[in-house]
Amino acid sequence: MKVALIALPWPLFNRPAVQLGVLKGYLRRLPGVGVRTFFPYLRVAWRLGYETYQALCDSSWLCEALGAGLLFPEKQESAARLFHRLARREGLTLDYHKTLFLLKDTLEEYFRALSWEKYQVVGFSVCLNQLTLSLWAARLLKERFPHLHIVLGGALCAGDLGRSLLENFDFVDFVIHGEGERPLARLLQALSQGRPPEGPGIFLRRKGEVVGGELDQLPPEEIPSPVYEDYFAELQTLPAEARFFPVIPLEASRGCWWGKCRFCNLNLQWSGYRLRPLSAILGDIRRHARAGLLDLAFMDNCLDRRQALALFEELARDGRDYRIFAELRAIYTAEEYRRMRRGGLYWVQIGIEALSTGLLRRLGKGTTAMDNVAAMRHCEEAGLELSANLICHFPGSTEEEVHETLINLDYVFPYRPLTTVSFWLGYGSPVAQRPREFGLRRVYPHPYYRYLFPAEVLHKLQVLALGYEGDRRRQLALWRPVIQRVKAWKKTWQELRARHGPLLTYREGRDFLLLRQVLPRGQVLHHRLRGPSREIYLYLTEPRDFEALKGRFPRLPAERLRAFLEDLVRKRLLFREGQRFLALAVRG
Repeated sequence: MKVALIALPWPLFNRPAVQLGVLKGYLRRLPGVGVRTFFPYLRVAWRLGYETYQALCDSSWLCEALGAGLLFPEKQESAARLFHRLARREGLTLDYHKTLFLLKDTLEEYFRALSWEKYQVVGFSVCLNQLTLSLWAARLLKERFPHLHIVLGGALCAGDLGRSLLENFDFVDFVIHGEGERPLARLLQALSQGRPPEGPGIFLRRKGEVVGGELDQLPPEEIPSPVYEDYFAELQTLPAEARFFPVIPLEASRGCWWGKCRFCNLNLQWSGYRLRPLSAILGDIRRHARAGLLDLAFMDNCLDRRQALALFEELARDGRDYRIFAELRAIYTAEEYRRMRRGGLYWVQIGIEALSTGLLRRLGKGTTAMDNVAAMRHCEEAGLELSANLICHFPGSTEEEVHETLINLDYVFPYRPLTTVSFWLGYGSPVAQRPREFGLRRVYPHPYYRYLFPAEVLHKLQVLALGYEGDRRRQLALWRPVIQRVKAWKKTWQELRARHGPLLTYREGRDFLLLRQVLPRGQVLHHRLRGPSREIYLYLTEPRDFEALKGRFPRLPAERLRAFLEDLVRKRLLFREGQRFLALAVRG
């Protein structure tokens, strides 16, 4: 049996799709099964231009509007209106119809070049941004090659999302619910033997009804290493000047070991948390390094702390200049960030989400504003490129939480700016599952879907993004000053950083410290701390409470110590939350 696995646009073009890589790694163990993976998004990115493609990837609605224009020709004009409205907001000047023509022309040319007669099964990986375009391609292939069994799987096929796809689109034969390796293997075995598939993880039609469900997950030691040979082959078909060294996606775990964030729906297809053996992860990294690839990205929701530290300590011994991306929680010390940086950690995404401890509690993050400020400081000092969001408009956010956010933004000014994102209600998130607890009166499909889907389809379809009635209008007004402040922060930070380098640093003088501080208006201040002042400041490069400070410096009167700390807080050289303090300057 021959199987084609396809990832339509819009994954990041410079990475092979990890879903296809791990499925091929698993399925090729099966006797009598031949698997080929296809990455047409690579050619689309080249035709569009890599910058344009990347800009589209940043907006799920822009991507889905393009796919909808192909899937439902009668919705082309309404999809175009939504596209142009959102593109203007993002500063893009793309023409919808020209972009749609290029997309359709590129994909149809790509599909025409393949010998579909020799395949029996075509599987589509349907993740964020890929729904409408994957459905269009599935219908196209089914119409031209009716013998093909069309299978959908991926994050947008979990639970009722997948069930409703099978209920609404008759050209889809099967949907994989949750993790794909075992269910897809059983499905292929059943089809090769001419019998109906059975078992968990597969949605199928039986006597006019959609049946199936449950999850079927691999034990962690069986999670396969991804195989990307087909992506590398496609990359070589591009003109020489369009080729690049790709970033290699890897898995260290599945699920989320925290799993308590109330806004999150990233674990629709997982149940629980599974950690791959460290030896398997190191083997994957070193295998790609031997092939000449040093840029890697972990796709995990967040790395396990103990394993992450052990992993990067091992990699530090390799003597290779790895550049690795990972998502982390704000729970590491400055020294731990430095250790991971020495092992090749380069880009990090940390779930900051808020600079108000009250709001963090409401979000279910399990961290404090102090934890987040410390993470920003430590990443700056370790030379890590930090990407992190600030969630605005979360239902029930208070004036006090917004006010605290505005105050704390002044203290993190020297660090890489955060990105403001508006809270969106996602299918399967705790807020969507228990809307009344969060003050939501009614939940319904996001209004933008009306531009993309015919009413008769949308009425029956379970969608990923949801709209709601609650305190949205109040939240928009509350958070407007924060969004404006962050916008100004980004502009000013970029200008000052280009002119002055790091904006808040210290230099060690053994018995004194020299601090250099660049203020938002461009003034440069210099401070010198001697003797006990130096010792206190260095002690506070990790968050400490006042009682710990008194114990560490017993000869200093408490009043004098507090006055010194308050003076540095006023100068924004220290951050304070309650009775805890943190030195903000990083070693220059």
